[in-house]
Amino acid sequence: MRAIARSISQCRSALQHQACQYSSGFVRRQKLLTNTYSAFVYKHANNAKFDIFQRPRFSVISRALSIDAAHVTNGVADVNRAGPLVEYERRIAAGELVDGDACQVGTLRELQRLYDELVQSADACRLDRYTASAKSGRSRWLWSRFIPQSSSSPVKGLYLYGGVGTGKTMLMDLFYDQLKCSWRKKRIHFHDFMLDVHRCLRKHQGVEDPLEVVAGEISDDAVLLCLDEFMVTDVADALILNRLFRHLFSNGIILVSTSNRAPDKLYEGGLQRDLFLPFIASLKERCVVHEIGSAVDYRKLTSAEQGFYFVGKDLSGFLIQKFQQLIGEHEAGPQEAEVVMGRTLKVPLGADGIAYFPFEELCDRPMGAADYFGLCKKYHTLALEGIPIFGLHNRTAAYRFVTLVDVMYENKARLLCTAEGTPFELFEKIVTISDAQQMAPRTSSRSRKNDDSGLCVDNELGFAKDRTISRLTEMNSKEYLEHHAATIGEKSSQEGTIHDKTVQA
Repeated sequence: MRAIARSISQCRSALQHQACQYSSGFVRRQKLLTNTYSAFVYKHANNAKFDIFQRPRFSVISRALSIDAAHVTNGVADVNRAGPLVEYERRIAAGELVDGDACQVGTLRELQRLYDELVQSADACRLDRYTASAKSGRSRWLWSRFIPQSSSSPVKGLYLYGGVGTGKTMLMDLFYDQLKCSWRKKRIHFHDFMLDVHRCLRKHQGVEDPLEVVAGEISDDAVLLCLDEFMVTDVADALILNRLFRHLFSNGIILVSTSNRAPDKLYEGGLQRDLFLPFIASLKERCVVHEIGSAVDYRKLTSAEQGFYFVGKDLSGFLIQKFQQLIGEHEAGPQEAEVVMGRTLKVPLGADGIAYFPFEELCDRPMGAADYFGLCKKYHTLALEGIPIFGLHNRTAAYRFVTLVDVMYENKARLLCTAEGTPFELFEKIVTISDAQQMAPRTSSRSRKNDDSGLCVDNELGFAKDRTISRLTEMNSKEYLEHHAATIGEKSSQEGTIHDKTVQA
């Protein structure tokens, strides 16, 4: 018995000695890392000081970023610090982004705050798909039939809004890319999100509350939901969103969203908007609302050129010629593209991933985002003939064109087109109510056929046009077109490799 006690005592002493060595080694390594980090910061500060003579603004913003990015605990820098603000600083230092914009930095502070809260509350939010109980997720809807329950997230989301081209999407993507791969997260364009919701509602027809079931499926798949370009123009969507997000927030969903509109301006002037107002209240309660106040449109800082956007009338023959140049030796002919629910969209001319349409075929017919998404899945380039000047007489076509550009931009598609004016001129007659009041008080009344000048007074379209003008400008820039060409070349090379392997097999 004494021998056993002596052996245990010896083992305990050995373990204590080993723990002491490990602890001292850890302290030495920690000091080494701290010194290495200090040297890096000193070197970075010297570089920033050197840049004062070339770009003074970068030095000021860089110091502000460094203060926010350096997380200090008890005087020791945390070298494992991560998040969107840290990555943003790295990209600016590497020259991958334009020198820091103060408004973007303010937004990044909010994103970094949210990132830190999510990391600290990951277990409480059930973010990790491997540690969260899958069983509880699958049975939530069943149990809610018997026991009413609510489990709102302890972390509030973030609603970012601001003018076009201010970097909202880039900042949200930067935030999303820093999140852990094991987290239950989803990043999707708002158009896509609503298409998925409508598809799921059709699947669950006959259920007592299909929206609750759909909300359960969404929250089982993702706890953190990132929606880009939040914009409500359809009365059906407006009525769905209120009840859908009531269930989603109750299920613990955390929403991060970008929009051109402040929450109180969403669906402004829409039909039955009083039924939509509770959603706005919930949105403001469950999200921190932050405005990106930048007046800079970064899309317009690209080197715009008239490479694929041609202004003039009666250019049909010219556009056909350009279309033939792009498809090369491939033979063009009528084709079909699959869209939602097994429907197909007839394409007048198509070849080699390029589709040709007269404007009327795409925007003067009852078509929507689902049709345009189906088109972009099959074709990387769209040739569009005869985009008109928009006004009161073709307001519906203007709405469809805005949606088309949104879908093409989201899918990084290329637009070859002829138009009656520049992007700005196309929408010059589309104005908001406040713009109309400044121009002439009587034109702000929608009920009057006031428009000797052909003005179309439409708040939603008036706000959306700025985004469309900005995106059309960027889509015609040298940088966008070069990136598109590189992407197509890479896909072609991958398909060629797969084909070669298939032949060899």
